[in-house]
Amino acid sequence: MARPRKRRRVCYLPENNIFGPLDPDYLEAEVVIMSVEEYEAIRWIDYEGLIQEECAQRMNVARTTVQRIYNDARKKLAQALVDGKVLRIEGGDYKICDGQIDIYGCGRGHCRRHQHGHKGRHF
Repeated sequence: MARPRKRRRVCYLPENNIFGPLDPDYLEAEVVIMSVEEYEAIRWIDYEGLIQEECAQRMNVARTTVQRIYNDARKKLAQALVDGKVLRIEGGDYKICDGQIDIYGCGRGHCRRHQHGHKGRHF
């Protein structure tokens, strides 16, 4: 029997979850689906400047798992940009952090959900 899949920890869901061309017919465009954990890997590695090991610790998964998630996310971003497709962030196998203090999560100020009154949006 296969080992159960470990849910990835994310700090919050994105405030905007759909991106695409400015063309009014974009709803008819092909859609690329990015999972919430792929979005979180892009946010932590590219936006926050973390290395994959730090991202893995915060997501509570192995570094090799983060590497795969990150590579998949970058491919989807490139596909949406180059081919002019709509990018939608949804789904995945994740859990929202609970704000408990630990060395990698919200308690150290890494989660904007608990900073500056931001409560995080749950769609």
